[in-house]
Amino acid sequence: MIPAFYGLEEILNNVPQKLAGISDELATVKPLPQKWSKKEILGHLIDSAANNHQRFVRMQSSDFIQFPTYQQENWVSVQQWQSRSWTDIINLWLLYNQHILHIFKYIPAHSLQNTVQLGEGIYTLAFISDDYVSHLQHHLQQIIDL
Repeated sequence: MIPAFYGLEEILNNVPQKLAGISDELATVKPLPQKWSKKEILGHLIDSAANNHQRFVRMQSSDFIQFPTYQQENWVSVQQWQSRSWTDIINLWLLYNQHILHIFKYIPAHSLQNTVQLGEGIYTLAFISDDYVSHLQHHLQQIIDL
C-alpha cells in the first residue's frame, strides 16, 4: 500500500469524533470576517477531495496528464458551506475520504511515478497523495484548534 494510505487511515480513525464534538453554532463562527469558519475549512477539504479524486484515478491510467488548478476561494464561496449543517458537512467529508482511502489501497506501486502538470508545476502521484494527507492534517488542526 502507498504511504499516504496509512496517514489517511489514521485521520479517519481519529478525527470524525473530534469534529462531531463541535457544535453547529461554533462551526459557523468566523474568527475574522475574511477568514473561513470551521464549516468553510471542512468544505474546502471536501473541494480538495473532489479535485484530487480525479487526479488519483486518472494518474493511474497515464504516465503524464495536465490538470487545471482550482480557485479555492471561489469554490468555498459558491457552495455556501456556511448554510449547510455541520453534521452534513462532516458526513460528506468522511464518506468522500473513505472512498479516497479505498482508492489509495489499490494504487499500484508502478503508478506512483506517473506525473501531473498543475499550473506551472509537475508532480508525481506519490507526491500528490502524500501532499493530500499533509493538507488534510494542516486544515484539520486549524478546525480542532480554532
